[in-house]
Amino acid sequence: MSTPAVEEDADALTIGRRIRQLRTARGMTLDDLAAAVDRAPSQLSMIETGKREPKLTQLQAIARALGVTIDALLEGEPLDERSAIEIALERAMKGQTFQALGIEPFRIAKSMPTDALKALLALHGEIDRLKDERAATPEEARRANVELRHLMRRQDNHFADLEAKAAEILAAVGHPGGPLTQRTASEIAAHLGFTLHYAPDLPQTTRSVADLANGRLYLSSSVPAKGDARTAVLQALSSRILGHAEPRSYAEFLRQRVETNYLTGALLIPEAHVVPALKDAKARKAISIEDLRDAYSVSYETAAHRFTNLATRHLDIPVHFLKVHESGTITKAYENDDVNFPTDRLGSIEGQMCCRRWTSRVVFDEDDRFNPYYQYTDTGNGTYWCTARVEASSEGLHSVSVGVRFDDTRWFVGRDTPHRGVSKHSVEVCCRRAPAELEGRWREKSWPNVKTPRTLLATLPTGAFPGVDTTDVYEFLDAHAPR
Repeated sequence: MSTPAVEEDADALTIGRRIRQLRTARGMTLDDLAAAVDRAPSQLSMIETGKREPKLTQLQAIARALGVTIDALLEGEPLDERSAIEIALERAMKGQTFQALGIEPFRIAKSMPTDALKALLALHGEIDRLKDERAATPEEARRANVELRHLMRRQDNHFADLEAKAAEILAAVGHPGGPLTQRTASEIAAHLGFTLHYAPDLPQTTRSVADLANGRLYLSSSVPAKGDARTAVLQALSSRILGHAEPRSYAEFLRQRVETNYLTGALLIPEAHVVPALKDAKARKAISIEDLRDAYSVSYETAAHRFTNLATRHLDIPVHFLKVHESGTITKAYENDDVNFPTDRLGSIEGQMCCRRWTSRVVFDEDDRFNPYYQYTDTGNGTYWCTARVEASSEGLHSVSVGVRFDDTRWFVGRDTPHRGVSKHSVEVCCRRAPAELEGRWREKSWPNVKTPRTLLATLPTGAFPGVDTTDVYEFLDAHAPR
């Protein structure tokens, strides 16, 4: 028979406080209890202050002396508010914040007012919050993004655990494969215990709001012309499927967002259903992102993202993906085919200017927006082929492109394109600097008035969910919760 272990939550501090409170409630002094258990008062004092973890035999003796069971001493929660506050403050004093301020841990005397202890805890919490806000800088965001991209590259952008989650949910609602309908999205919500409610006053900083207490998922009653009603539902439900807790850092927030988008794509385009079709397309040398988009009634961007999840793992094709704003700024990127993306000193791609010779930039100059644009581009790392489209969004036009190395072009529709480009973006004179003759003619005779993006000078929005006004969210839930 095994010896009972101390519960994880019942640490030495909590146990010590319970012993002291039970002792004082019974009118016993420290000397009285020490005599009852045949221990020195100094030893018991160390136990009561949490500086020494008692052995099981000591706990059994103390419990008998106090007239309680040993389970009563091992409860995870302290007996009263004062004890809880003292424990929280003692833990804080052992943490990095107090140490960084040079504050040595001190004994919390009985005479210290409870309000004073609460004030110290509140100050500690505010200092930690401010530290978190300072950490949420563009540099911190770029570092987090780089780490996440490295993880995606190591796994070829394929996450088997998320694919399994999607398959489990789709099986639970009896989805046969093919396009996922809005009705099926509603059935997934019901399977997870949620009802869908459409509101005209959804907070502007949110795509959806989940009322976890009442099992209600609120979405905007006005779907944008280019929007997909299923996506907002599935993104919100994906966070619930994955059991996401409130993010404690920007890196965790970013990881959760990537997981949510991945699972949404896996629900819209199920792996088990689409992989045979992709393998057949490869055998016919007819892989097409447009065909994938049309077969599952999704956006081109969703189809392109989903292709990067599956191309290397199932088709043995390394691939890259780019989303570029009409200004030339890269907003999303992924590669495992060694294409030479521009990066800053931290290794971040997002926020860099895309070479104007690349397919992702050239496509903006094409008048034909109905058909995809294909192009071969010679780079310092070899020749790559890309397919690209321009799509509208609330932030303006974006191009979405998927590319592969020259040797893999033979599997794709559009490989016979006559369009060619030459990019030397690793050399400054490629496109980031004007030709010498042109620069010499105009450098001293021009003065552009910069149209600075309003976000350029700002740090990232703060909070667990960056940019979300939590007051708006809580007021919204208060107004819509069932009475």
